[in-house]
Amino acid sequence: MESSISSKPIDKTRVTDHDADTPVSIHDMTVAYHRKPVLWDIDYAAPEGRLIGIIGPNGAGKSTLIKACLDLVPKASGSVCFYGQPYKKQRHLVGYVPQRESIDWDFPASALDVVTMGRYGHLPWCVPPGRKHKEIAMRALSQVGMADYAKRQINKLSGGQQQRVFLARALAQDAQIYFMDEPFAGVDAATEAAIVALLNELKAKGKTVLVVHHDLQTVPAYFDDVVLLNMRVVACGPTSKIFTEENLQKTYGGRLTLLVEAAEAVARGGQR
Repeated sequence: MESSISSKPIDKTRVTDHDADTPVSIHDMTVAYHRKPVLWDIDYAAPEGRLIGIIGPNGAGKSTLIKACLDLVPKASGSVCFYGQPYKKQRHLVGYVPQRESIDWDFPASALDVVTMGRYGHLPWCVPPGRKHKEIAMRALSQVGMADYAKRQINKLSGGQQQRVFLARALAQDAQIYFMDEPFAGVDAATEAAIVALLNELKAKGKTVLVVHHDLQTVPAYFDDVVLLNMRVVACGPTSKIFTEENLQKTYGGRLTLLVEAAEAVARGGQR
């Protein structure tokens, strides 16, 4: 008797297990808020030592993707591993720069205090950071051009300066994998240039960096790889191959203004 169920081709791009050599592997992950899916059946394996842009329209689930990987929001299904192990076992390998507007900037702490918090994962329980860790924090502040503001209260800094401090905190963690949620949002040109330099420095050290990003025009210049996301992974891989007008149309659903910007970005990328 002939079966009425048709066979479905195997998708060879799907993550079916968690490779111990892969920085971040996501398998069959779904996230829902109030029973409404925000991310659906996500499979992705991040290549090591690459700058990876997470790109998609508002509401596509970009920030949720990061938060679900870091166990900051619950997953309805699926799993995420860092070098083959769950986040709770590999927390020391992962740095995180949240969106600036999600932070309570009135908390009474200096820039150095905030950056030193990035060292807590290297300390025994209830042991305060000593001189060595504060020196590491100061070097991180220097890397982002904020050493002169070490004693300044965090709420007295400009938006761009605050962003640099949180980048320094991530640097102080000395992680192998970094997640950054909209680090370029609302910053001045000098801070943007500093962030780009920092990303390239991390890449040169073999780090893997995943960045939620919204400016389509700068994608080809900033990222080695992209993940095009709209609740599902539309396409992923090297920017030169994946960041095309066809894939952007699939991702943004024909939003004309965005697509005009995207087409310009693609054209510039091809001229590099």
